[in-house]
Amino acid sequence: MPIHHAVLALLAEGPSYGYELKGMFEEAIGPQWGELNIGHLYQILDRLERDGLVTKRVHPQARRPARSVYRLTAAGRKDLEEWLATPFARESGYRDDFFLKLFAASRVGGEALDGVISTQRAAYVQELAALADLRAQFEGDPLVRLLVEAATLHTEANLRVVDLAEGSRAEFETRASRSQTEERADGPDRARVNRAAEQ
Repeated sequence: MPIHHAVLALLAEGPSYGYELKGMFEEAIGPQWGELNIGHLYQILDRLERDGLVTKRVHPQARRPARSVYRLTAAGRKDLEEWLATPFARESGYRDDFFLKLFAASRVGGEALDGVISTQRAAYVQELAALADLRAQFEGDPLVRLLVEAATLHTEANLRVVDLAEGSRAEFETRASRSQTEERADGPDRARVNRAAEQ
């Protein structure tokens, strides 16, 4: 979820300033999303102002630095409504570092593949335990409860992938070994072809 649309949604409730927006965001979904960096938030607000999606008014304060208060514009509300009407879609392809680690470990050989699989399994089991704690802690908050449930389902699916990887362990090693053998056999021929092409 682009953070700038979340900021627009918060400003749809009324004018606000940086630290108040940060607090509202973290209270709403922070337990699962994580802390919102205030410097990054101000960069987002500056960009939204530059794009005409929010306006900024500076309010002087007696004993503190001036406070910048942001307000949603009609263009900002339209942008938010268009984003809400657009379905979420992942970028093309499926990228996950776990698969890169499986690839690398199968090429390295030895106990590397077992290590990658067992380390990832332990991490997912630990993540599920932490999510169970969060579920109990935020049982009364429907949005956080839904976020925690979504994270739990994703983690359970990831754990299932680890199980499938363990079941395919021998195939990974066989395929990697075959590929390496073919690469070594083809190496001199490819070098000769490259030299001939250069002449």
